[in-house]
Amino acid sequence: MPEFFTADRLNENGQLIESGFFDWDKFKQQFAANNVQAELSNGNQLNFIGKNYARQQSGERPSTVIVPDQEHNSKPENANSHNLFFTGDNLEVLRHLQANYQNSVDFIYIDPPYNTGSDGFVYPDKFEYGDDQLKNMFGLNDDELRRLKSIQGKATHSAWLTFMYPRLYLAKKLLKDTGVIFVSIDDNEQANLKLLMDEVFGEGSFVADSVVKRKNAPNNMGNIPSVHDYLLIFAKNQVLIEDKLGLPIRTDGYDNPDNDQRGPWKTMALTANHEGPYFEIENPINGQKYLPSRGRYWVFNAEEIKRRIDDGRIIFGKNGKSAPVQKVFLNERLASGKLRKVGSLVESAGINNSAATEIVELFGEKIFDTPKPTSLIKYIVTIFNNKNAHILDFFAGSATTADAVMQLNQEDGGNRKYMMVQLPEYLSETSAAYKSGYKTIDEISRERIKRSAKKIGDTSGFKHYNIVSPTVELLDKLEYSDNLKLDLFDDMVTSFSSQTLDVAGGATGLDTILQTWLVSDGYRFDVARRDVDFSGYIAPYVDGTRVYIINKGWEANNTKALVNMIGTNQLVVQTVVVYGYELNMESLRELEIALNQLESNVSLLVRY
Repeated sequence: MPEFFTADRLNENGQLIESGFFDWDKFKQQFAANNVQAELSNGNQLNFIGKNYARQQSGERPSTVIVPDQEHNSKPENANSHNLFFTGDNLEVLRHLQANYQNSVDFIYIDPPYNTGSDGFVYPDKFEYGDDQLKNMFGLNDDELRRLKSIQGKATHSAWLTFMYPRLYLAKKLLKDTGVIFVSIDDNEQANLKLLMDEVFGEGSFVADSVVKRKNAPNNMGNIPSVHDYLLIFAKNQVLIEDKLGLPIRTDGYDNPDNDQRGPWKTMALTANHEGPYFEIENPINGQKYLPSRGRYWVFNAEEIKRRIDDGRIIFGKNGKSAPVQKVFLNERLASGKLRKVGSLVESAGINNSAATEIVELFGEKIFDTPKPTSLIKYIVTIFNNKNAHILDFFAGSATTADAVMQLNQEDGGNRKYMMVQLPEYLSETSAAYKSGYKTIDEISRERIKRSAKKIGDTSGFKHYNIVSPTVELLDKLEYSDNLKLDLFDDMVTSFSSQTLDVAGGATGLDTILQTWLVSDGYRFDVARRDVDFSGYIAPYVDGTRVYIINKGWEANNTKALVNMIGTNQLVVQTVVVYGYELNMESLRELEIALNQLESNVSLLVRY
């Protein structure tokens, strides 16, 4: 019964990592009672341990804060950048982005873990609920709870699918209706990924399952060693991208030897192999007559061919004495907007040797083991055919996607923007990267972007944000204070500074709280913001509509200054947002009364 045994897992050197085992649960399911009834009630669907939990994760709110890297973001090359780099758990980043980037992303490329056994993947997400909550939420008994929690720290197919489901679900919501997603994968999870994406995006959204050649020659592992990966392509809405994917028309091969006033041209066959008009065409110069060759037909009828001969669009070879061909003019091809069709086989663009060479050229040594070649990313981004695309990669790795986007913009004058997400995964102390001073993968990613930008002359920069979980102590304080609605602590702002949260960048607590709130309020990272002085109290004024009062120290004179500026039309304010921990009850009451007395409708929103 080989179908009930899992495969051995080997590393890149063919050494055994984990032996295959007999899948007792699969065996029991195969011979379960009432299997006919289950088949009739369930139909065709993808099931795996953790699926309901993964669905629940897809709807959860973020539990982290966004800490801006102020030192990096304030540099001239980054201050006005629309490119973004997030250091943190991509599930949390995707949750944050639901508030301000839904239906906004044009193109997603990801290269997720392949779950090969040697790539280090284990299910990393912590369970967000206690055992009793899980039982009540999903109606689990003790054995079912045990099976659900068994995926934690494991590399099973169920663990991988539970990991991928909420990320793909949230990614889909970020895509525009005209958006597409490309996902690299290999044989280990290709079949499961196709089924998962069919479920998340819909079978009708499937575009292609391309084969990407990644090696020039096979190694000695297995009966038929693999030299390829896969590239699964899905659309948000298949109908809206019809005829939108393809490569630009090639401009080589065009010239103008007869000085045709319509510009450069080249010849194209006048026949096709599908059934059509069949008659003689006469050369008006020498009277010679031509028929299509066997099995072929003219692409135009007699009347249209005569018109095109008179117009000089059909010629009889460049010497005037050969079989008829048609002129195709470059400017007309470009004006048509038509694209060249691409096949599902990707060869030279996907060779991984070139990726390793790129890393060495930038860093002087191989400090990243499994990069993707920029040629592959440039190829697929070009297929998308949008020079102003907003591009997301939430498994950034060595930031190949950002590098490719910068290169393409330099080459074709595009204005593409990127968002990169990378977990701060620690590097082995024996690795070349660690010995070169890098502690985490995201550090390599950002450094690559900087080095590549300098090499090619890109000045677009990027903004950097850390996605951080507050400490348990801080969460306990927040919960306690919120329940009592009392200002019990000296300073509930400094606790959110980058120094306290143990990340770099020099962000104050105000910076972190404000940035997290701005995202939850639907503002993007490039929203207009300036500081306003309210009689000695400096508060952020955002998007010409909102004032955020976060730091402590707001008093009656500050309320008077705010109300005066609104009443005299010096400042347009629709909402005042207050951090309840930092404003005493008397000052908060004074502010509420003063805003209510204004003729304009100004909302007061108090947050804890």
